[in-house]
Amino acid sequence: MAEVTLTAEAERTTGSRASRRLRRAGRVPAVLYGHGMEPVAVSVNARELRSVLSAHGLNQALNLEVAGTKHLVLARELQRHPVRRAVAHVDFQVVRRDEVVHAEVPVVLVGEAEAVHREQGILEHPISSLAVRADLEHLPAEIKVDVSRLAIGDVVRVKDLDLPEGVTTDLDPDEPVVTAVPTSVTAAAAAGAEVAPTPAQEGASAGSGGEEA
Repeated sequence: MAEVTLTAEAERTTGSRASRRLRRAGRVPAVLYGHGMEPVAVSVNARELRSVLSAHGLNQALNLEVAGTKHLVLARELQRHPVRRAVAHVDFQVVRRDEVVHAEVPVVLVGEAEAVHREQGILEHPISSLAVRADLEHLPAEIKVDVSRLAIGDVVRVKDLDLPEGVTTDLDPDEPVVTAVPTSVTAAAAAGAEVAPTPAQEGASAGSGGEEA
């Protein structure tokens, strides 16, 4: 596991007004808690936090250094600005390397579902993140799903996911993660093909009309 260190400043003033001042100064208000310690109000550099999250994702364990003491933490409960999407607040949960933690891991689709696209279908992705349990050593940054061989009607379920060793989930194994479905255009075309008359039927219809005349 990569060692990533982030420095935090302690003894910040709490409250919405103080938090706004911190954000204007390029810092993100945060709280450090866990394993029986009293919650501590801290702040971190916004640019450094953004760099760490972009490079390693949310499930990277961090060495949060506060007043010379390092705490092994996971970033939790990120609050973002509704428009700019910048992190407005973050909680840091103290963890141990040997403990099993709960985390939400992104489910990432890889590959091109060419057969689905050829038939004008689409991929529905109802589960974009998976709730898992694992120790820090095995906690994945993401779970990849190869969709390149999917055709319309195919379903990838939780039980089909290739979870890394030591990673488990309590989600229903039959819960769909990715489904290849026809669009309304595809369905309409299929329905039209089902009711379209054959040449023989057209000829019979024409002959019948001539007799009536």
